[in-house]
Amino acid sequence: MTYIDGFVTPVPRDGRAAYEAHVAAAAAIFADLGATRLVECWADDVSPGKITDFPRTVALAEGEDVLFSWIEYPDRATRDAAGAAMMADPRMAELDMPFDGKRMIYGGFAVIVDERGSGTTGYVDGCLTPVATDARAAYTDFAAQSARLFVEHGAVRVVECWGDDVPTGTHTDFPRAVALEPGEVVAYSWIEWPSRAARDAGWGAIMADPRMAGREMPFDGQRMLYGGFTPIFDQSMGAGK
Repeated sequence: MTYIDGFVTPVPRDGRAAYEAHVAAAAAIFADLGATRLVECWADDVSPGKITDFPRTVALAEGEDVLFSWIEYPDRATRDAAGAAMMADPRMAELDMPFDGKRMIYGGFAVIVDERGSGTTGYVDGCLTPVATDARAAYTDFAAQSARLFVEHGAVRVVECWGDDVPTGTHTDFPRAVALEPGEVVAYSWIEWPSRAARDAGWGAIMADPRMAGREMPFDGQRMLYGGFTPIFDQSMGAGK
């Protein structure tokens, strides 16, 4: 089953060109190690929240923007093998990191919903959600129903992932991003749209759809964080082409 490495990264706004060059070089390495897709998205519509938000996840500094990114693998075994091989790959040592890696957060996630529509991705809604471990079935059902509605209202693809290998960091991490409580897991998800205009119209249609009314959310929506992002790199490779 598809496995995801998810990332949220602080990047200097004036270092975008250097970051894009870094990603292009890294993508070639990930492709050789079995990844099927790599997507990098730059913050576009990311608002401050009352309890959690994307800027706080990476302790965003003045002059920085937050990026929402992911790497897709066929399964966890391929991802784990890639991680081990990467540490020994001399090309990794040659890569400059034009960002503060100490504040980047990352983790491994198992895909639980993958609903696909049609079209080309031009905009992404990214989301992190705290979910009770024992609510996985309810959350999966809720996410699957929601994904079908999003696709019906113009989304290209909706993916929901369950936290599987999510480490604790020294400075930042996914658990702190959503103020995770005991007995909870972080869900990492995204919605791909053809454009921001399609996303805005799609959300308007979703909010007006009577099928959304009265649905119980099996998670704490106040600690969920989300934002809109513009893809700056989107490459399918290997088996993912």
